[in-house]
Amino acid sequence: MADLDARLAALENRVNELEDQAAIRRLQMAYGYYIDYNRPEEVAGLFSEDGAVVFLSGEYRGHAGIVRLYGTWFQNLFTGGKRGPVKGLLLDHFQLQDVITVAPDRKTAKGRFRGILAGGWHDAIKDAIPEGMPQQFWEAGIYENDYVREDGVWKIKRLNYMMQWQADYETGWAHTVAHLQPAAECFPANPIGPDVILAEEDWRPTWPNRQEVAMSFAHPVLGAAFVVENFTKLQKKWP
Repeated sequence: MADLDARLAALENRVNELEDQAAIRRLQMAYGYYIDYNRPEEVAGLFSEDGAVVFLSGEYRGHAGIVRLYGTWFQNLFTGGKRGPVKGLLLDHFQLQDVITVAPDRKTAKGRFRGILAGGWHDAIKDAIPEGMPQQFWEAGIYENDYVREDGVWKIKRLNYMMQWQADYETGWAHTVAHLQPAAECFPANPIGPDVILAEEDWRPTWPNRQEVAMSFAHPVLGAAFVVENFTKLQKKWP
């Protein structure tokens, strides 16, 4: 009986883990769809009350900060303040390659995703293109996010987006300097600025600059977080 109880407990834990991963994956995918169609209030509703978004070396805190980013800035920039899709505007965010790690107590989790964005304005609305923006562009970044479960519901605690590159569609990434640059001034001095600028050591220069994005998950084979030093030590033990 003890063995059976242990097996049932292990199966229950595994089912719980899979359900948590599925819920977090759904949460992140919903985020991608809401930002596609400029719905800042729905985006903010995916976050905990003390949630935050890190974007372009700045941190937008709480629901007010999140709506400032996705509404005051993004919605006004791309759609003139209108909710929902706009004729001739492409703004599709693809959420890919998820690796989700749930804490043993099932209260918190971490998730790494890759985001790819296709954006642009049709010739029919060329006059709506914001100053400094290419008519067609690609963007890619990596998310290293924190999630929290509140009252049985998974929410985003900290959405940490690290842009990897941007590219004008016509010229490609080899010939493009990112049209978005790191934040330099906080809110309220900057009406669309973050609440906090990241510390100098965490500063994120954009494309063509590159920096490593630390992985939140353990190595699938070696177990511990993979580092070159550990792998070198392991090699020495091999025949």
